[in-house]
Amino acid sequence: MAQAATAAPATGSAAAYPPLKQVRRTMRVRWYRSPIDPRVLRGLMQRSDLKGWFQSVGPLVLLTASGLLTWHLFARQAWIGFAAALFLHGTMGSIYAAANHELTHGTVFRTKALNQGFKRFYALLTWFNFYDYAMSHTYHHRYTLHPNGDREEVLPRSPTFRFFFLVQILTLNFTGGPHTAGLIPVVGYTVKRALNKVGPDNRGALASAKEEWMSAVYAGHPEERRKSVRWARLVLLFHALVLAAAIVFQLWLLPVLVSLPIFIANFWRYVTHLPMHCGLRTNVADFRKCVRSIKLDPLTTFLYWRMNWHMEHHMYAGVPCYNLRRLGEAIAADTPEPKWVFAAWREMRATWRRQQVDPGYQYDVPLPATAQQPEQKANGHGSADRLGASIGDLAPAVIAD
Repeated sequence: MAQAATAAPATGSAAAYPPLKQVRRTMRVRWYRSPIDPRVLRGLMQRSDLKGWFQSVGPLVLLTASGLLTWHLFARQAWIGFAAALFLHGTMGSIYAAANHELTHGTVFRTKALNQGFKRFYALLTWFNFYDYAMSHTYHHRYTLHPNGDREEVLPRSPTFRFFFLVQILTLNFTGGPHTAGLIPVVGYTVKRALNKVGPDNRGALASAKEEWMSAVYAGHPEERRKSVRWARLVLLFHALVLAAAIVFQLWLLPVLVSLPIFIANFWRYVTHLPMHCGLRTNVADFRKCVRSIKLDPLTTFLYWRMNWHMEHHMYAGVPCYNLRRLGEAIAADTPEPKWVFAAWREMRATWRRQQVDPGYQYDVPLPATAQQPEQKANGHGSADRLGASIGDLAPAVIAD
């Protein structure tokens, strides 16, 4: 039985946190990583163009097939089949956006130009700003669930299915929610970023937690922010051209199938993505306690770019996604066994219910009897530790130290 872990919820305004420049200088999280033979780890960290092509093109083929099926049923006015096909298209489209995570890490292809090309292609399709993400996600990996340095993932989360939210994630998501893209906030944020308006308004107020966080990560880095602004403008131009083509050629379904899939039927995205950190412990230096891996069916695992092996990814982030299962097998004796997704949800909801009466409660993941405790393994600064601490090519040069 897991023991309770209590910590103050990670809330507060930007003023409650130290500047990230200071955090980088003074805060060092000495992460525990499960023991693994350095030779095995080096083998697992090898990138493959062949595996990269399969992982990158496969979801696009499946999404193209579901899009063509949707178009065919629409043309035949087979409305029930059309609705089902569109639901499938949106479900896959919202999950395959996990490509952005892996491609921004830069670990998918051995050839960097291929990684860069697919990163931009997926990002255009999914309204994704990889410049923002690289800045934010670097902090997330270095300081996972340490709120002073990581506000990409802020706990507590509520694993709920409120009626209005449930209706949206089963149809068209307008307002968004935890780990689900909403049409209004995503497009609105992209427009604000393109206008270089993300951050304090003329009254000094911040519009959202995301804007507050992005203002923090770009503080002192105006050139990096300009890159983000230019990319947001390109994303808007791309989707404007899709819309223009639909109007000129009367292809009314084109923007629905190309520009909107991440907003349509993103129920399964919510179910599979929320368990990564929800309900777990903050301010601990052990990924086994603050990151959760889950078991999924093979198709979802493929579309999700194997990110269900999330604890393994955090522990050794330089390992390409297609090698994470083998990494999990190599360190299995030292890590919790992944739960199936719905068992993880039962765990999260039990934690959430307890947090309603004890807001400081956090679930303390039980470790197997064969697991080491962090104090049993001294994490020095040798070559093996530097290899294990790699986060791929994620960190922008300005914060790569």
